[in-house]
Amino acid sequence: MNLYEHTIIARQDTSPSELKQLSEKYSKIIEKNDGEVVKTENWGLLNLSYLIKKNRKGSYIHFKIKGGGKVIDELEKNESIDKKLLRYLTVRVKKFDLDTVYFGKKEDSEKKDSVKN
Repeated sequence: MNLYEHTIIARQDTSPSELKQLSEKYSKIIEKNDGEVVKTENWGLLNLSYLIKKNRKGSYIHFKIKGGGKVIDELEKNESIDKKLLRYLTVRVKKFDLDTVYFGKKEDSEKKDSVKN
């Protein structure tokens, strides 16, 4: 099985409940095509480097996926016709980094560091 990191960017006016529905929808597509969602991260609303479809910000959702190429083909086919999404990106990796929280709050990461020490 291949390992993939997959990120989607939803429109900035997407509500939290709609973001949860998007996450569940794509998780079901992955599982239906014999894939496995190892981890899902909601990175929140972030600034975009440039305007995409007249949006300055986007809500990021990141998936760590185990599966074959068929999973990614089906996932990207569904995402290309979804009007709520601005962009998506899939990267094949050799192993997952499940420990690092890249877009967490500073306070959370400081608490974890103090617990380790």
